[in-house]
Amino acid sequence: MIRRERHEVWMRRALSVASSSPRDVPVGAVVLDPDGGELSAAGNERELTGDPTAHAEILALRRAAAVRGEWRLDGCTLVVTLEPCTMCAGALVLARVGTLVFGAWEPKTGAVGSLWDTVRDPRLNHRAEVYGGVLEAECARLMRGFFR
Repeated sequence: MIRRERHEVWMRRALSVASSSPRDVPVGAVVLDPDGGELSAAGNERELTGDPTAHAEILALRRAAAVRGEWRLDGCTLVVTLEPCTMCAGALVLARVGTLVFGAWEPKTGAVGSLWDTVRDPRLNHRAEVYGGVLEAECARLMRGFFR
């Protein structure tokens, strides 16, 4: 399977996760191991938990680290339906995630090219490979539907 097709399959899984959380902003995140096996998945849980850091990406990274038994997620891929914010972009850099795949761009808070580019900042000790705009229209439609 070519890379773009693989990314779309993974993004469809993230969209499924995002759709399963009707009370919070519908963002879904999936962490895959270096072989493409799913380590974890999470949707936003800020409303559910009252935790401002309970973004889908943070929760998925925490759960993947617990499954692996270590904080370093070298070689792993984070797939998320929305361009990560600065907190989430920083977390994936610190976790040493190898690849980031995201769907919709986030012009108000995006930190992977929209406002900042934390993930590829040469001053940091780790940079992820980034693929943005995967199933962008579907991801954006999910967000627009929530905010209507």
